[in-house]
Amino acid sequence: MAERNTTENIYPRNPKKSYALMELVKGQGFQTRKQPEDTVFSWPHFLYVEFIAAIIFLAALLWICTFKHAPLEDMASASTTPNPMKAPWYFLGLQELLVFFDPWVAGVVLPGLIIVGLMAIPYLDVNPKGVGHWGWKERPFAIWTFIFGFILWWILIIIGVYFRGLDWQWYWPWDDWTAHKPPSGVTLTDMPVILERSGMGEGVANWITYAMFLGYMGVFLALPALIWRAFSKQLGLARYVIVWGLFALMMMTPVKMVLRIFFNIKYFLITPWFKI
Repeated sequence: MAERNTTENIYPRNPKKSYALMELVKGQGFQTRKQPEDTVFSWPHFLYVEFIAAIIFLAALLWICTFKHAPLEDMASASTTPNPMKAPWYFLGLQELLVFFDPWVAGVVLPGLIIVGLMAIPYLDVNPKGVGHWGWKERPFAIWTFIFGFILWWILIIIGVYFRGLDWQWYWPWDDWTAHKPPSGVTLTDMPVILERSGMGEGVANWITYAMFLGYMGVFLALPALIWRAFSKQLGLARYVIVWGLFALMMMTPVKMVLRIFFNIKYFLITPWFKI
């Protein structure tokens, strides 16, 4: 009772004030280290900026729609299958991933990891800096990881929209998109088959690819602890494994694209359940 009276004497109630003290607690909040006098209300300072940005975005979208109409096609027919069969542009990134990954991985696993990863960000982010304002230097890993994933996704969409033609072959803008291209003369080979051709048995080749995959994941899980020790210690063991595990899986997409395009490797890892 004495403590409550002391609090009320220090912070007396004033009916003219639009705010009041709820409770006094020990310690400091983890979200921000700023004091109340160093902050401003979200309304009107921040919401005005968001409102203006939304108007600019809407105006740009309306301007684009004025000159670029939706690519409507003919009525669907059960006797005719479009070639190529393309999904809406916002799904073409997933459709392009089917070129590089097993359908179950490209259509289920990778989208699931993207959704789960985005949902886990509030629980994985322990950086108290950069809250309430934008700062490149305060959140370099988070910002550059998002930018890399965002650009990678748009690259896949652009390839699917502007460079995939008949039979899902690669067509340059200056090519004749009405003429079929001959099948590619490149033969794609699985990594275990390449190892078998070097004289290894089938079982040994498969176990080597398993070891190489585990080594790939191990590098992404070990190097950050050696390079960014303070950041890794701040995360803690559980968050550390989840963050860098998701990052390693994200980096697997460009790695797989390089193996397919430049080394003609179709699948790097083959298991009874999935192929990568």
